Amino acid sequence: MPSPPERPAPAHRTAGLILAAGASRRLGRPKQLLPYGHGVLLDAALAAARDCGFDQTVLALGGAAGEVQRTVDTTGCEIVLNPDFGAGCSSSIAAGIAALRPDTDAVVLLLGDQPGVRADTVRPLLELVFAGGPDTGQGAPGIAVCRYDDGVGHPLAFTRRMLPELGALHGDKGVWKLLEQRAGDVVELRVSGPVPPDVDTEEDYRRVLAGLEGAL
Repeated sequence: MPSPPERPAPAHRTAGLILAAGASRRLGRPKQLLPYGHGVLLDAALAAARDCGFDQTVLALGGAAGEVQRTVDTTGCEIVLNPDFGAGCSSSIAAGIAALRPDTDAVVLLLGDQPGVRADTVRPLLELVFAGGPDTGQGAPGIAVCRYDDGVGHPLAFTRRMLPELGALHGDKGVWKLLEQRAGDVVELRVSGPVPPDVDTEEDYRRVLAGLEGAL
């Protein structure tokens, strides 16, 4: 009697969490809405997230949330409003983690003010976090990060077992402290070039605009 055909392994369910709740205190105006390309800065992050093919995309908003929702096309995103955005980035991560579907296998953190990140970086990052690095020897790790020429940067991927710790972080640098504490669970994806700049100041904004012009 022939053996039954093997069933394909179920696909991993992935989510993207876009952090765009900052108050833009150093800049003095909502950085999510800075002109960029044919739209605004946040449009670039949303476009990258859509290209990733996530099963769920969560957008965390706080500062200027009303204006962002009136201005930006957030189609395909589940919006989470973070009233505690002034407490640091970790509060937006916690709000986003709470909104993830219970069957989520991994979440990718993306910055709403970092337009240089592309889907062709996110896809191998997810493959790495599910498969493990070449020297892990212990199956899938819990965290995958991007190792650029000048250091570690976003996007960052976390598997389901790391979500409770990720959602319990506090402060503005909580995620980096978690990477230090969980160094044994971290694998790195080599990405050529420098860390894509994010925008906190007018100088940062000029840098990302210069990068956009250089890519045209």
